[in-house]
Parts: sequence; structure tokens; C-alpha cells
Amino acid sequence: MRVLFKNIGQLVQIRSEKERYVSGAAMHELPCIEDAFLLVEEGRILDFGPMEDYVPCEADQCIDASGRVLLPAWCDSHTHIVYAGDRVDEFVDKIHGLSYEEIAARGGGILHSAKRLARIPEDQLYEESRKRVEEVIALGTGALEIKSGYGLTLDAELKMLRVIGRLRERYSIPVVATFLAAHAIPEAFANNRKGYVDQVINTWIPAVVEQGIAQYIDVFCEEGYFTAGDTARILEAGVKAGLKPKIHVNQFHAIGGVQVGVQHGALSVDHLEVMRPEDVTALKGSDTMPVALPGCSFFLGIPYTPAKDLIAEGLPLALASDYNPGSTPSGNMNFVVAAACVKMKMTPEAAINAATLNGAYAMGLHAEVGSITRGKWAHLLLTKPITSYRDIPYHFSTPLIEEVFVRGEGVGPKL
Repeated sequence: MRVLFKNIGQLVQIRSEKERYVSGAAMHELPCIEDAFLLVEEGRILDFGPMEDYVPCEADQCIDASGRVLLPAWCDSHTHIVYAGDRVDEFVDKIHGLSYEEIAARGGGILHSAKRLARIPEDQLYEESRKRVEEVIALGTGALEIKSGYGLTLDAELKMLRVIGRLRERYSIPVVATFLAAHAIPEAFANNRKGYVDQVINTWIPAVVEQGIAQYIDVFCEEGYFTAGDTARILEAGVKAGLKPKIHVNQFHAIGGVQVGVQHGALSVDHLEVMRPEDVTALKGSDTMPVALPGCSFFLGIPYTPAKDLIAEGLPLALASDYNPGSTPSGNMNFVVAAACVKMKMTPEAAINAATLNGAYAMGLHAEVGSITRGKWAHLLLTKPITSYRDIPYHFSTPLIEEVFVRGEGVGPKL
């Protein structure tokens, strides 16, 4: 099937197949073509360019995009979208002044989610999660990473990973699975963190790998959760078993997790609300993508990742939603891009680069999605009539998406 987009007001994020990601000053450059065409064949981008260069050809569908912006769908490289129920009571607790750490210390937070997940049947968990996936696709997400981590037992973690696999089979967008082996310490191991880490390494990782239901491994490296030493042990075991690291670091405290991630070839280090000079130095020259989660900072009222400083140091940066029930109950990447501009002072160009091409790299999908590149999947956003892509973060609460395309076929914005 051929789909032709013609008279595109602005075709955004034009890249060659050689560009894996952008960094430093290049973050502020966003290649575009005004008054453009784009041709999709069998779900992939076949050709594009200025309308003046368009040579008429047959197409099964022709879309007039006059006055509209066409850009790659968002690439959300950090979510916890498979979970049971919600944590709205904790939302109210935060309003009354309790911190994330205080809620966790009294049995809330991740432990609360784990208890609910242990009780829910797998089919019900799938149905709840499916609705969230459809919601984020309708909001423009065209590639998605989903973590386990709310299981805290082997059976429950495997249940989560099976659900992620079912979601991958159902939807045409790429869905990658991350085994968040160490998200919190279960109550049964409250005074035996080492024993829990040993169990993860000796039993859980082999079971996950044997079933082939995860591509990445993750650890929450943070005070009160897992140390840099714990993280190193788990990552070493994961890498040895064939899993690529993607880790949570520097959310509340900097305890050496960035260095551990880089040393073990982590594809990304995520959160980074707290950054030290030595953390920046560790990232320089590596292939590890820093990932910021501004929705989490907004919801918890904690500092934002120092995006401008990281970019000024020549580093790349990706943006992701962190969609989860406790600290970011939203997968709206349009808001993420706006928050990055408003609260982190990223330029619209940098924010869109971070949420598309760099986000794709942060989950190993840069060869397939994230830019307008010949041969990549045509996962696209078509806006309503607007002046330019800068209107997307500027009109931060206005639904500007007219249509979402997955493999060149319209799916919304309402599925």
C-alpha cells in the first residue's frame, strides 16, 4: 500500500540513516522541509522532499497536509505502563506533605504496587495495560519501552514480562521489554538485601533469559534501594546472560550509579535529577544516553534534570515519560516535550530531538524509528493547522494532533 502526504506545511526531523543520535550544539538543530511531500510504501518511508521536486505517482491514499506539521511519532524509552490499579491515595498523601521516601518507608510506593500486582490475574493485568498503551499511541507515541519491576517475586515478574510480550504482539509499534530486576527490596528480604540480590542473579535472570521475554536489564540505584555495588553485580550477571543494561540513577542522590552504568555499557542512564561534575565526566565519550523524565519531576515536585548543562557539556539527551502509578501517572509525551521547554529550558528543537531520534536510540530502535529517514517505519504525527513545530510545546495543553499514523496507516488520535 502506498500513502502520499502532499503540501506538508513543515516536514520535521529529516535525517540520514547514519545519524544514531544528536548531542551538544547539534541538539538545537532540527532539519525541516517547508512545503514538502512524503511517500510511504508498505509501512516504510520511501521518499520525501520539497513539493517542487515531487514526481506524480500512483498512491492508494493521498493526504493533503497543507498548513500542518508532520513529524516522527514520539519514542518513549522509559515507562512502567504494566501495573495494577493506581496509587491515588498516595497522591493525596503527597499533597499533605509526605515525601516519596516517607511513603515508601511505611509500605507504600513500589511495595504497594507489588502487592496489588501479585493478586491480579494475568488477563486482567493485560487488559488494564492494553488501555494505557492505546492511550499513549493516540497521544502520538510510536515506540515504547516497558519495564517490569512491580512483581518483586519471580512469578510476578514473569507475569509482567509475559504481558509486555502480548502487548508487543498486538500493536504495530515497537515495544521493548526491560527486566527491572531490582526495583525495590521485598518485605521478605527487608533485612537481607544481599540475599535478594543473590536470588535475582542466581535464579531470576536465568529464568527470564531462558524464556526470552526481555531485551534489557534495569536496577534502581538509589539510597534505600540498591547500592552501586549491588547494581554492578546485577548488571554483570545480566550482560553475561545477554541482557543490555538500562538503569535508574541519580533520582534523589548521586551514589555512583552513572559510573557503574557507563562501565557496563548501559544503553541509557535515566532520571539524572541530581548530577555531579564527575557524573558528567563519566558520560563524556561513552555511548550511554542520558535520559530525563520531566513528568516525574513535575508530579513529585523534585528538581529537574539539568538539561542545559548536559547539552552545554556536549552530551546528548533523551526525554521519556516514566509512565507509572506512583511518580508519573501520565504517558503524554506532548506534555513531556512542553515541560522540557518550560521547566528545563530546552529549546523546542532540542526537546523534539530528545523525544524522537535520541529516544529511539535509548531503546535500541534508532535504525527503525525516530526520524524522517528513507527505510524507517512511517510512525508519524500529523498536527492540526499550526504555524510550526514550536507550537507543540507552546500550546502545552491544547490537543494539536490531528492524526497518528502507524506504519503509514491512520490510527487516531482516538483508537
